Amino acid sequence: MKLPSTNLAYVLIGKSILETLLVGSLAVIAFLTVLPPSFHGWGEITDHGVAGWAVNSGSPWERVEVQLFVDGNFFATEVANRSRPDVPSAHWALDEWHGYAFEIKSLTPGPHEARAYALRTSRQATKKSLQLVGTPIPFIVGTDGIFRKPPDAK
Repeated sequence: MKLPSTNLAYVLIGKSILETLLVGSLAVIAFLTVLPPSFHGWGEITDHGVAGWAVNSGSPWERVEVQLFVDGNFFATEVANRSRPDVPSAHWALDEWHGYAFEIKSLTPGPHEARAYALRTSRQATKKSLQLVGTPIPFIVGTDGIFRKPPDAK
């Protein structure tokens, strides 16, 4: 039985490597198209809700649409267009109009978690995706209805 030439083996290995690079490149391009890493922001607890800011650094003048989820459930949508002078002073945006604030009513006393997401719509407006802005925001609702940070929160 005749063994295949080593040249053929090298060609097949090279072909496999090129195919892997092509598929990997397409996956990265698709990921960056659907979920661009250009959304930045932060959220914090207020006495009766969640406030923060969201910026699309790929389009700094754009007002980002923010969706708030509390305990994994959709709560509300708001455009981040409130004044936040701390955002341009920290060089996250060119102007201060990137803030959002959600007033949350009727939560039971006890621990909860809020998450703010930037809503991104595709260029053709056929697809929408959510990207977490900042980190999850744990909080405790007191019996008086005031929101507080948990004792172990930073």
